[in-house]
Amino acid sequence: MTHRLTAAFCLFVFTLAASAQVSVDVRVRPLAPIVIVPQQRVFVVNAPAAVQITSVDAEVNILEQVATTSIDIHLFNPSRQLLEAELVMPVPDGAAIRTFGIDGTGAEPTAQILPRDEARRIYDDIVRRTRDPGLLEFIGCNLVRSSVFPVQPGGRQTIHLTYEHVLPADGDRVDYVLPRTESIDYHVPWHIRVKISAKRPITAVYSPSHAIDTIRTDAKNVVATVARDGSTEPGPFRLSYLLERNGVTASLYAYPDPTFGGGYFLLLAGLPPAPPPQKIIKREITLVLDRSGSMQGEKLDQVREAALQILAGLEDGEAFNIILYNEAVDLFADQPVVKTSETLAAARAYLKTVKARGGTNIHDALLEALRAKPVEGTLPLVLFLTDGLPTIGQTSEKSIRALAAEGNPFHRRVFTFGVGTDVNSALLENIAYQTRAVTTFVLPGEDVEVKVSGVFKRLGAPILADPALRIVDANHQPNPARVRDVLPANMPDLFEGDQLVVLGQYVGEKPVTFELSGNYLGAVRTFDFTFNLDSATTRHAFVPRLWAMRKIGVLIDAIRSSGADPNVIARGGDPKMKELVDEIVRLSTEFGILTEYTAFLARDGVDLTRRDAVLNEAAGNFQQRALSRSPGLSSINQDANQQEQKAAASLKYSNTYYNDKMEKVAVSNVQQVNDKAFYLKGNRWIDAQLVNAPEQVDEVVEFGSARFMELAQKLAEEHRAGSIALKGDILMRVDGRTVLIHTQP
Repeated sequence: MTHRLTAAFCLFVFTLAASAQVSVDVRVRPLAPIVIVPQQRVFVVNAPAAVQITSVDAEVNILEQVATTSIDIHLFNPSRQLLEAELVMPVPDGAAIRTFGIDGTGAEPTAQILPRDEARRIYDDIVRRTRDPGLLEFIGCNLVRSSVFPVQPGGRQTIHLTYEHVLPADGDRVDYVLPRTESIDYHVPWHIRVKISAKRPITAVYSPSHAIDTIRTDAKNVVATVARDGSTEPGPFRLSYLLERNGVTASLYAYPDPTFGGGYFLLLAGLPPAPPPQKIIKREITLVLDRSGSMQGEKLDQVREAALQILAGLEDGEAFNIILYNEAVDLFADQPVVKTSETLAAARAYLKTVKARGGTNIHDALLEALRAKPVEGTLPLVLFLTDGLPTIGQTSEKSIRALAAEGNPFHRRVFTFGVGTDVNSALLENIAYQTRAVTTFVLPGEDVEVKVSGVFKRLGAPILADPALRIVDANHQPNPARVRDVLPANMPDLFEGDQLVVLGQYVGEKPVTFELSGNYLGAVRTFDFTFNLDSATTRHAFVPRLWAMRKIGVLIDAIRSSGADPNVIARGGDPKMKELVDEIVRLSTEFGILTEYTAFLARDGVDLTRRDAVLNEAAGNFQQRALSRSPGLSSINQDANQQEQKAAASLKYSNTYYNDKMEKVAVSNVQQVNDKAFYLKGNRWIDAQLVNAPEQVDEVVEFGSARFMELAQKLAEEHRAGSIALKGDILMRVDGRTVLIHTQP
């Protein structure tokens, strides 16, 4: 496979026109005082003020591998002066420009199409005159340049650009990339919407770069939109979709890493979008509802309404049971019952009689939910709700965890709900995680009914239950040595609309075969996928970073789980805890992925070469926070962060996390760029490979020098040009040597 799409960085467009007709002028003229790069920043070459990019709207229509991208760039001139500007815009290799336009301009602008050598001369001139290395992210590109246009004082303008290009395919996967800067200083909101239409059914739509919301109009048409809170997240927007082939469809992204003789992989698998309704696996839902005294009033009313909606939403032939608990445990039926008009009416009457009083016996309620034999042919799901700590019966967190792990003979999935802040969030998260489920927290002021009903809706149509993944050789014999550190270790059940994202490390360079098996639409079935690894590329830098995010989440989970034992300490006396903390710090440092426990690594003044001091501070954070069992937001926020880490499927350049008040916090002095991470210490960005070692510089390179541009070209050929585009001095590792790049005057 050739990943030509990410060569989207290989054609620059400086172009504008009032209509679809673009005139060409090969004469070279001076730069405009202001150069606008909507994916990067505004470069002031020689002007008293700068135009601002207020927002960008991108509408993408993909029809049978042909993508039409329409971009509106909204500008504002905050000054009282007329400003002259021109536009610079990267587009994919082979793109055909359809239309250009500018609102509010007079004369029709022209465009210059420049050959690569001349483009590089002008490009170098911009970098030299502005002393801003930002454009180096897009080095090596051809250039189409617009004529100068004015932006009126206090005025607003919108630039319209539409281009078309053919997307590359890797088997059943089609990839789209919209190039943008990876700089965390970039805060311009991009509103991106992608409409996909295909002749074959679309099984998955996935973005490793940004969280997306998808709406499926039918099996062959999907609309994907970047989530609202991701509109200002930097980085190239990447989107892939899979086309159906024989049930489950899968594709592989690979990133090479010669340090361990293999690399990292991301396996993406999608389900058929419109399975026959009669073949969808039936569900058995056990509702376990807290009716302790603290639930009285509005909370109990909302829970009752949610339960009624769930029962009404069950299909004919599906089964249910209701368990109510306070200090005692009461059952609607000794065994789950099949939904009929009679059992539904009886359940409604049963729920109407519920009153809140007494304590909270979580252990025995969970025991009752797990012990009953499921209705044959169903997927057994438990929705377990509580608003408090265990106060009656067996209250030991360790014992309740053990019950979920060892007292679940029928492998029920226990989806837990913590209502309010007076809950043991670590316990609820652990119960869910080890039973292939998830936890949902309902914070004060949120509607219990909405949260519970939302989870039930996502569990609407089971397609692949009890999935298992293994690696086999050409004879379909187990070949586990080809991969390691595969995450998640326990594959979740897949419901209609779900997709599977598996990350891990591969060993060797020969083709690798994955075997995915499970209960597929009511029958045991196995799907084989063989992938060549010769397409592994550093362009897939998101793969190792996503793997590291998940790995850190799993390690934190191990520490949080140890908090059930009050005798555990984070470092020093407990070798296991020391090992966990050390590995979390190592991964966080290497990949530039910080959590609430390791955010101090980016703090200015922290000497990362003093490893013992760093590890001790991290251990102290885990001791005070992760091992604590005090209820409240300061506990819930940790589990919310942990859930995001363990299920990470898209990047977070800004390293955001929830603090102990459930507020979003971002780290501004760690930069993930290409496949590297840099730490800002003073005015110097330091390569993560060098932060743990005393500084020993092998070469000093001055900004703008011939050696500087040579180094930039080399990094561009390795898909690492963004590393040299940081603002400030840069200390980095290049070909085994430590290079200091001076970018300041």
